[in-house]
Amino acid sequence: MSDVVRDVVEGRFFAPELGQNLPSPIQLLEIAPSLAGRERALVESVGLTGRLAVVADQNTTPVMGRRVHEALSNAQLVVLDHPKADEATAAQLQERVAGCDHLIAVGSGTLNDLCKYVSHRTGRACAVFGTAASMDGYVTTTVSITRGGYKLTLPAQAPRGVFFDLEVMAAAPEFATLAGFGDTICRSVCQVDWLLSHLLLDTVYAETPYAMMAADEQPLYELAGRLRQGDQAAVLQLVRLSVLSGCGVLVTGTSHCGSMGEHQISHYIDMLLRPHPGTLHGQQVGIATWTMARLQAHYLASDAPPVLAPLSFTDAELAQRYGELAGGVKEAVARKPFDAAATARLNRRLQDRWPEIRQKLLAVMLPLERMEDAIRRAGMPKTAAQIGIDPAFYRQAVRHALEIRDRYGFLDLAAQAGGLDGFAAGET
Repeated sequence: MSDVVRDVVEGRFFAPELGQNLPSPIQLLEIAPSLAGRERALVESVGLTGRLAVVADQNTTPVMGRRVHEALSNAQLVVLDHPKADEATAAQLQERVAGCDHLIAVGSGTLNDLCKYVSHRTGRACAVFGTAASMDGYVTTTVSITRGGYKLTLPAQAPRGVFFDLEVMAAAPEFATLAGFGDTICRSVCQVDWLLSHLLLDTVYAETPYAMMAADEQPLYELAGRLRQGDQAAVLQLVRLSVLSGCGVLVTGTSHCGSMGEHQISHYIDMLLRPHPGTLHGQQVGIATWTMARLQAHYLASDAPPVLAPLSFTDAELAQRYGELAGGVKEAVARKPFDAAATARLNRRLQDRWPEIRQKLLAVMLPLERMEDAIRRAGMPKTAAQIGIDPAFYRQAVRHALEIRDRYGFLDLAAQAGGLDGFAAGET
């Protein structure tokens, strides 16, 4: 029987939306109990030659960065000090690697995104040695980069080679591994949000991203209790699902399949919470996933369709809430179906098709009790306070996160139905 990860990476997974096999930019994906002694061969196998930049940070340098650097005969070690995934850091990295032909990231979210982004901007190739199963973005052709304080999803260069040493991954801090679990368990709420948008607004939607993940999701939930112990079998299953989740972006070229309302809540936190508590993206997504799951379950429990009302946002209130970011927010909400005419169309479709819409959404939704069981098994936090985020600010994020993206989901539906403020008020 074929292995879905191998089929996806090697371009053998059929995508009905494309009418062909899903093209993969990845030349080699290696997951092994140990990669010690193979670093140079792996890099050379994907054609990365010439002067190489091994990019690490203060944490990943001793874990694996120095090891990768020493294995390569013509490489420069670039150590970033507490890097951020923003334009300023990307510009600094681009300057530091000016004399290099290709980039090799040694790390996870921020380092991987910076290298993919700089590679895309400069026409280079890149590879990555993962150090933690902390997120699902290793293989994606998009990155989350902050520009002028605004969190954006931007195009990037997917790595030619993606290499996972399970001994290193399993030794990562517990909070990092649980962040990765949070970034994958959101599959259900993302799919429900994205499908809702498709059914109400006829936006693009694809089943292939979720078909790729289907066989690996339940085995991860069954092994979730072993993640905190650094069990290699459990970490392997998390890595597999993270890779497949990230590959979903290859279908439509957008991140909708794995980034909807729950990611908007996380982005709101990153954009506006000062001082930022230092929580990882996946930690925030995990908390927001549980929030979104309960919000979706609330509306899908009803046989009667919600009745929506128009929404409007004054320049003054957006300026008060977002300051210099208000212009971007105004553009995002202007693209949403919040005016009277668009709301009337939504209400007609809800009235005419609610039983069908509800049935289709429930069919792809992970039942609330199964999600809670998986969260409990993993020992993943469920509240903002558990990860050091002020509950009052988190309630604000739930209430207003819909304003920062033009993607329509249950945050928007709940706001138009008049129920979001009440729901957010109960969040801790």
